[in-house]
Amino acid sequence: MDLPDLMTAIVAAAPGGPDVLELRQVPVPVPKPGEILVKVAAAGVNRPDILQRQGDYPPPPGVTSVLGLEIAGVVAAVGAGVTTWNTGDAVCGLVVGGGYAEFCSADPSSCLPVPAGFSMTMAAALPETFFTVWTNVFERGRLSEGDRFLVHGGASGIGTTAIQLASAFGARVFATAGSAAKCRACEALGAERAFNYREEDFVKAVRAATGDGVDLILDIFGGEYFQRNVDALAEDGRLVQIAFRTGAEAERLKVPVDFMPAIRKRLLITGSTLRAQSGVRKAAIAAALHARVWPLLESGRVQPVIDSTFPLFQARDAHARMERNEHIGKIVLTV
Repeated sequence: MDLPDLMTAIVAAAPGGPDVLELRQVPVPVPKPGEILVKVAAAGVNRPDILQRQGDYPPPPGVTSVLGLEIAGVVAAVGAGVTTWNTGDAVCGLVVGGGYAEFCSADPSSCLPVPAGFSMTMAAALPETFFTVWTNVFERGRLSEGDRFLVHGGASGIGTTAIQLASAFGARVFATAGSAAKCRACEALGAERAFNYREEDFVKAVRAATGDGVDLILDIFGGEYFQRNVDALAEDGRLVQIAFRTGAEAERLKVPVDFMPAIRKRLLITGSTLRAQSGVRKAAIAAALHARVWPLLESGRVQPVIDSTFPLFQARDAHARMERNEHIGKIVLTV
């Protein structure tokens, strides 16, 4: 494939709201040894993109300032030493940055084949959420068949993925969401019950539905949710924290925390971020997904939920929609 010298990409001109996103002409990346270059067809929009735009989640040293953590497209070039992919292969992948562009460099071990029958838009909705859910729910959270599982933000990209995967692997699934429509969407995806957190106390609702609480919680809110999560967990339960939408420090939010219930119930409290993990670790997650989850995708048992798509030049509108919390599932940019 003949490659141009320049490409169109989205960068944040300065920390701020969606209006700081700019369409720019930047050099096309040259794949280094051990990398592939992907001609991007679609790129997923994720909460970390919002944080990066706001100046709260800077890219690692040496990583492009172009936003975007997941892509789908066709391999345009391969760097020295790459044997797993060839030019022309259709891939979707997790990247450390650069996805909001016409071309993006990627670690070949963090890429997976586009599932059979999937459009590029559907494939671009997979990597960030499926990597996140697999590592946090199934590996760190040790979800097993028959477990009772609660996911907060059930209508988000993470939530809709977690509901489907947990249900497919035999868990009893519960979710919280911010509207009646979002709760119905969660239940349609496999949640036994979804609770509107604006109108219902999820702790009481979960304990009423289960008797003694849930075995695992995946939380994206933090702050005042911590104590309530502890109260909603059964003995030997697990809490996995992957984000802090309401503030990372309980003390800063003036939220009192009582750890005695966690001690008394022998709870495991853990968490992780994805971007900072090593290439070896991400490769292991990709291999597990390919073996355990890709068959579910190709059979139709699990599907990404696409809320909306925007052309690349409307990235501001895509970010604004995510910040309004109107979406159910994934928002995707088409390139």
